[in-house]
Amino acid sequence: MSDPVASEPPTTDAASASKTAPWSAAPEAVLSAMESTADGLTSEEAERRLDEGGPNRLREIEHRSVAAILWEQFKSLVVLLLVAAMGVSFLFGQTVEGLAIAAVLALNTAIGFFTEWRAVRSMEALQELGQMTARVRRDGRERTVPAEELVPGDIVQLRGGDLVPADLRLIDADRLQVDESALTGESVPVDKDPAPVAPDAPLAERHSMAYKGTAVAKGRGTGLVVGTGMETELGAISAMVETAGQNDTPLEQKLDQLGRRLVWLTLAIAGAVAGTGLLAGRDLLLMVETGIALAVAAIPEGLPIVATVALAHGMWVMLRRNAYIRRLSAVETLGATTLICTDKTGTLTENRMTARRMVLAGETVDLEPLPEDTPGRLRDAIDVGVLCNGAEWSPDAPDQHRGDPLEVALLQLGAQAGRPREALLEDTPVVRTVEFNRETKMMATYHEEESALRVAVKGAPEAVLEACDRVHAEDGSRPLDPDERAEWLEKSDALAQDGLRVLALAQKAVGDAEASPYEGLGLLGLVGLLDPPREDVRPVIERCQEAGIRVVMVTGDHPETARTIAGAVGLRMNDHAVEQGEEFASIEALDEADRARLLGAAVFARVTPKQKLDLVDLYQASGQVVAMTGDGVNDAPALRSADIGVAMGQRGTDVAREAADMVLQDDAFSSIVAAISQGRIIFDNIRKFVVYLLSGNVGEILAVGAAAGFGFPLPLLPLQILYLNVLNDVFPALALGVGRGTGEVMDRPPRDPEEAVVTPYHWGLIGGYGVVIALTILGAFLAALQGFGMPVDQAVTVSFLTLSISRLLHVFNMRRPESGLLDNEISRTPYVWGALALCLGLLLLAVYWPPLATVLSVVPPGLNGWLLIGGASVVPLVLGQAYLGWRALWRSSA
Repeated sequence: MSDPVASEPPTTDAASASKTAPWSAAPEAVLSAMESTADGLTSEEAERRLDEGGPNRLREIEHRSVAAILWEQFKSLVVLLLVAAMGVSFLFGQTVEGLAIAAVLALNTAIGFFTEWRAVRSMEALQELGQMTARVRRDGRERTVPAEELVPGDIVQLRGGDLVPADLRLIDADRLQVDESALTGESVPVDKDPAPVAPDAPLAERHSMAYKGTAVAKGRGTGLVVGTGMETELGAISAMVETAGQNDTPLEQKLDQLGRRLVWLTLAIAGAVAGTGLLAGRDLLLMVETGIALAVAAIPEGLPIVATVALAHGMWVMLRRNAYIRRLSAVETLGATTLICTDKTGTLTENRMTARRMVLAGETVDLEPLPEDTPGRLRDAIDVGVLCNGAEWSPDAPDQHRGDPLEVALLQLGAQAGRPREALLEDTPVVRTVEFNRETKMMATYHEEESALRVAVKGAPEAVLEACDRVHAEDGSRPLDPDERAEWLEKSDALAQDGLRVLALAQKAVGDAEASPYEGLGLLGLVGLLDPPREDVRPVIERCQEAGIRVVMVTGDHPETARTIAGAVGLRMNDHAVEQGEEFASIEALDEADRARLLGAAVFARVTPKQKLDLVDLYQASGQVVAMTGDGVNDAPALRSADIGVAMGQRGTDVAREAADMVLQDDAFSSIVAAISQGRIIFDNIRKFVVYLLSGNVGEILAVGAAAGFGFPLPLLPLQILYLNVLNDVFPALALGVGRGTGEVMDRPPRDPEEAVVTPYHWGLIGGYGVVIALTILGAFLAALQGFGMPVDQAVTVSFLTLSISRLLHVFNMRRPESGLLDNEISRTPYVWGALALCLGLLLLAVYWPPLATVLSVVPPGLNGWLLIGGASVVPLVLGQAYLGWRALWRSSA
């Protein structure tokens, strides 16, 4: 380990760089700029800086209060209209009607409140990263303090396994490697060195820095604290998470638009009917009662309940498929997704390095699968990779390992070839180790053999080739001349172009353990390693693309690695090269041509967290519904800003999981396709029950409005309508909302993001079915009143029961036209039959249980009444099925 540097007064320019870009200034300049020394601060100075700058923790997010969550439930115009109807009822002495409406409001509010009752916890997860201790030098000696008490100027000691407690400018490093995958997306630990780097070096290439929240993979180091709390890179991401917009999802927006339309439609109809009646000299109280009846009839009281339960059911379905939904409407939103931005490491890949290819003199060996016979040169190359190794891995516990992933992969290769490290070390024990360092870019180990010491060397190809003077070929060892050395460098470049991480392997025999390791080596070959794609990803991506959903890779890793993985998983590459983050530093400054180029790209590499966020905004501005997948801290802002964020549950960080709308508990990309399918089913189900609800409510409005306009008694009273709406707007609609759907949902492209829940075609259906239901109600009412001479209360009961039963049967009109008359997605749903049985039981209770019958003003209809009800109730069903049959024939002939 090198000695800590001493502090010297910096120049003005150096002082400026020391604070704004400490990675680019010499360690001594940064020490001076921070007014610190290699022995650290005094306790008094540290306490003063702590009081001045605050603790080393992230800003706490402000939680919504219970009252605020409760108030959210009353912001819907549909709910406000119900509140108004309740107020008018009480104002005019209609206490029972007012209390009934209040009960419906309470039910809606309770469901919404307990569904939405959770705080935004992304910031809490970020703050958990700071709940640790740190080894710090103060008053000239080392001590352990809570990490949140660190201040700029502190000197911190790092060891393997530590979490970096603050942003540190390294002043000393001994074989230090830091795992920055959660912050930058880099798939392997990064070697650290105190030497300055360029001021404009991207985050992933600032080798003289160690950032808060990353992990020390191996080695030791000493760092100067240059940023704490919100002034760290993690704090900057935290601020982006906090400020990243989380807009209403498409479903929420569409249901809100539908609610607003219903409010204005209801007010217009109620006002027109009441105004016409008053002008005609009708009684004021009667017109108020009619207006309330129309308002109650127009509002689908079950819409908020059914929408919530349908989405909640989708959440439980997804949970059984290992996808945890943190926000109910996220299921539907994923179903509307037109583009998925996916991270690479741990999402498309397995997040573990494997040896894929070995290049020997005169041949290239594919290591996947490993050949059954490993000839001498291949065996020797594998042995060198196993012996010259500082990682820990055992076949007995394959998921437990420590050290550089590249070295772990070499140990696994050895085990597959029947050359486990333990057995090799037993035959050739290690007598000396020369650790890897950034200057030599090599590592060497000396092993005792019968007649000499075997030196095993691995490292960067250019460094190892420079140290080699011969090469091991099939016919023996031969000199390595400059031309062949250049050819080997070209082979190394070719492997790198394929996205592989490349190591060169060499060996020699010496008689003395003090002999120089890096001269006179014999080259064995090159090994190419790769974090392999997950086996289930390619068919999933192909299914997405067949369903009209674009998949784009956004990673912080190397461009060539990204390109290779993209090809392996089947991403549709276009004419554009891999876009690198440094090429579009500011999306706001791009012209239209550059924006179009980015929108057409399939792979982005070396992308910063801010650029991920900008890309999400760019896609959303172009009309895309964006899903963003990720697992690292660096993904959190984009996860939160996307229309739906999808985090990995096993490999993902707490930060990513808490920022996301959906967490894949098995980390399987295939779960996303299942979620897309379920989301489309959910939207189809919501559309079905909205058509079902509104067509019935339109029938009620037309029946009541027509009766009031023609001077007939009202065929339905406000409380009867409310009772029926609670029955028919909730239970059958719930059954529709939890339907299983059909497999054809993934055979069509995504919906237009701007498409409404109720399109003009569906409004036509609602109007047509509504007219049929209204005529059925009025026909049954007039037949009972005039044809059978029933008293008004009995005739009203007939229309009341006709409306309810016809609407119950109307649920079968919600099937797809192409489905069977008797065997379809509606008839196969057991919940539908349960809902019909329950509603019929509650109808009989309303008629024959005196307390409820008195409140609803209904009487037994008698035999003639029941016959009339039965005959009239099937009319909407018969006409609806006739229309569906005609539409199926029309579609098949088109």
